[in-house]
Amino acid sequence: MVEKHTSDIGFSEAPVRASEWRRFRRVFFERKLVTFGLVVLVLMVIAAAFAPLLTPYDPYELGDAGESLLQPGGEHLLGTDLLGRDTLSRLIYGARTALMVGFISVFISGFIGVPLGIIAGYFGGVINMVIMRAMDAIMCFPMLLLALLLAAVLREYDVISGIWVVIIALSIAIIPGYARVTHGVTLSIKENEYIMAQRAMGSSNMRVMFRHILPNAFPPLIVLVTMQLGALILAEAGLSFLGIGIDPPGAAWGAMVWDGYRYLANNTALWLSPGIAIALVVFAFNMVGDGLRDALDPRLRGLL
Repeated sequence: MVEKHTSDIGFSEAPVRASEWRRFRRVFFERKLVTFGLVVLVLMVIAAAFAPLLTPYDPYELGDAGESLLQPGGEHLLGTDLLGRDTLSRLIYGARTALMVGFISVFISGFIGVPLGIIAGYFGGVINMVIMRAMDAIMCFPMLLLALLLAAVLREYDVISGIWVVIIALSIAIIPGYARVTHGVTLSIKENEYIMAQRAMGSSNMRVMFRHILPNAFPPLIVLVTMQLGALILAEAGLSFLGIGIDPPGAAWGAMVWDGYRYLANNTALWLSPGIAIALVVFAFNMVGDGLRDALDPRLRGLL
């Protein structure tokens, strides 16, 4: 009889699990455009947060008659507008307006749309039909057109004023996006075994929906938020350009483009600088959204 020693017995080693953070970091920073977009957004947040320290002039202070429509130079790096206000200072304060509109609108629409999507997908039946058909009805209108209509109505009946007109209008316009994404995730998750086990254990519907289904909806929602922030900033600029946006003398990039388009040839910096800012920030949000989508893709998990 041949004696077997434990040293002769081979053991198969389990593969080392890749660090989720390392995988996310590698995939996210793999493309240079994503890194560029992240740098642009970080600089924008810093400029908005420290605007009073970074602006060389008061963005709302009217200049003298001789300071109207000055060309870019030493004292005013981007020139001045028709009222003699410093273009660079208003550009920096416009970043505050864009971020405020974007983040508050995303929060409000997500706060409403995500629960609606979970409820519709989880319960199904008549509840699902009523909620999702209402979302489809809202989606029949283009976001900018619906926001323009809502903003005009809110202003006409003096329900709210100022920046909140734009925020509420854009929030309502993008609710269907969150509801549809969450609805789709809920339909794919609610039939999993761990959800069925929770039901068998007697867990309430609220616990199943918001403790087990909602966390699994975070990855696609994070990507959606990043994508929509760029779209919201572009929509806010469009509303301000059309005159239904931030009330003067508030600084908004769209309103600055409107003020400068009458001087296309005489004062290029007046309209070009806010136009470049809008395009750059929207591009940055889209690139970061693409990077997050790739990094959070479950098919890439486990790869180093």
